[in-house]
Amino acid sequence: MQAAHQATAPDGTGSPKRTPVKAAVASFMGSAVEYYDFFIFGSAAALIFPHIFFPDTSTNAAVMSLATFGFAYVARPIGAIFVGHFGDRVGRQKVLMFTLILMGASTFLIGCLPTFDQVGWLSPILLVFARLCQGLSAAGEQAGASSMSLEHAPDHRRSFFTSWTLTGTQGGQILAALIFIPVVALPDEIKYGIGWRIPFWLSALVVIVTFFIRRSLHETPEFEEAKKNNEIAKLPLAVLLKFHWKDVLRVILCAFIAAVSSVYGTLAISYGKTIGNMDESITLWLVVAGNIGALFTQPLFGMLADKIGRKPVFIYGALGSAAFMPFYLRSMETDNALAQFGLSVLVFSCAYAAANAVWPSFYAEMFSSQVRFSGLAIGTQIGFLMAGFAPSIVAALGGLEANGWVQISIFTAAISLIASVAAMTARETYRVPTTELGSKVERVSS
Repeated sequence: MQAAHQATAPDGTGSPKRTPVKAAVASFMGSAVEYYDFFIFGSAAALIFPHIFFPDTSTNAAVMSLATFGFAYVARPIGAIFVGHFGDRVGRQKVLMFTLILMGASTFLIGCLPTFDQVGWLSPILLVFARLCQGLSAAGEQAGASSMSLEHAPDHRRSFFTSWTLTGTQGGQILAALIFIPVVALPDEIKYGIGWRIPFWLSALVVIVTFFIRRSLHETPEFEEAKKNNEIAKLPLAVLLKFHWKDVLRVILCAFIAAVSSVYGTLAISYGKTIGNMDESITLWLVVAGNIGALFTQPLFGMLADKIGRKPVFIYGALGSAAFMPFYLRSMETDNALAQFGLSVLVFSCAYAAANAVWPSFYAEMFSSQVRFSGLAIGTQIGFLMAGFAPSIVAALGGLEANGWVQISIFTAAISLIASVAAMTARETYRVPTTELGSKVERVSS
């Protein structure tokens, strides 16, 4: 461990100490950058890419464009195995630096791609490749940031501090939407020319800023203690599958809830534009409103989970999302802007935000430090496949046609119910000390 990254305990022993605020800030900023890049792609897939990367602007072009959004989720389980291995072997901080740089480079290159009119089908092929690289990066970001924040946090405030990782994703989505609002307002020749590229190029600036914030964060006491005691697993995946396969399966099913976010932030935008004839900028402002609300509610949900437990807060968020989504979608077919914005905040800030805030601690606490990064990364990224392909699947089933709100609502209810049932089977861990989390049998170095 480099000296620049090492904080010492008050007793002068040189042992690393917990720095929960610094870890939460670094996680927030890193997640904001990663998901600024990630959600910029989602906004562009809904509003821009059907016009420039595919041969026509029919419904098929929209479905294919939304499918490119999902390709990153194919790469994520593969990336999870890779980054999870090194996150548990060499440390959380080093892997988080890698994921940050990879995401920034991939996003910048998307802004440089030629269009379909210029190179034909090579254009969407290159787009998919860049999207796969984004997926490899995102596979490790939330797992690493959540592990880092949890292992730096005091035992009785783990959910609050880890909630800032996901609050950072809301910050990234807000920034992405705000950047795209003036872009979609441009004349078509500029919007589909150089205009859409600018948000992708701007990612380089925020990556540089976050790089310097994140590089100063030292490794967690939990990981350093495991390293000192020779408890680092040679093959974390083998240990994970031997002792924690039930927890991995549980996380996969709980992680289906992330599909609510992609329905809300990508599919609903297309629905509002296609069926509700809403202005593109208004659909983006709805996303901004919901995410701004979540900036305030997610830390509160994190605090609540430290008081009453992870499971009740998570389950409320899942079932609440299913209950409110139909009303939000129906409002998009009206001219009632107050109802649209109010329901947007209700669905995302007051319902989904509860599950979103709690899952980093809820999932992470199922594993010990020896396999926490791998368990989180692999479980969530397999589960997130549902989120990745939800927009294109539901669109193909008629979600972007008249009365498509029914298909979208049924889908949201189904994945919310699955996540809730899986959460009910989990152990409640909010009163368990950090050092006692996870099964004890795998503590022996493998």
